[in-house]
Amino acid sequence: MAYWLVKSEPFKYSWDQFVSDKQTYWDGVRNYAARNNLRSMKKGDEVLFYHSNEGVEIVGVAKVVKEHYQDPTTKDTAWLVVDLKPVRKLKKPVSLAQIKADRGLQQMDLVRLGRLSVQTVKPEEWLIIMKMAGM
Repeated sequence: MAYWLVKSEPFKYSWDQFVSDKQTYWDGVRNYAARNNLRSMKKGDEVLFYHSNEGVEIVGVAKVVKEHYQDPTTKDTAWLVVDLKPVRKLKKPVSLAQIKADRGLQQMDLVRLGRLSVQTVKPEEWLIIMKMAGM
């Protein structure tokens, strides 16, 4: 199993909306590195849900329930989506400031590649984040 992080601005698509929807396809990715990460996601992989711009914190965990397929919001075949479903809300959100302050997370994509909307998360980073979240 691999770990990932996806970003969403809460006013566009929040964790609460995701939970209400019960499942969604992750669309609108128009960056090739992020697209390649979507392509690499496998069914069962776990995903951190990050509120960007407002809140700037990891708020929940999702799971990949369907691997990549053509993004239905565009006719351009270069772009993909995966289906995600919410698994659990974090007991304590983990802020970007907390992540940047942790020595074990200095190489995390979220710190190094801040603008990338779909990112990899190393297993050791996942464990640190879960500990910070009280999980």
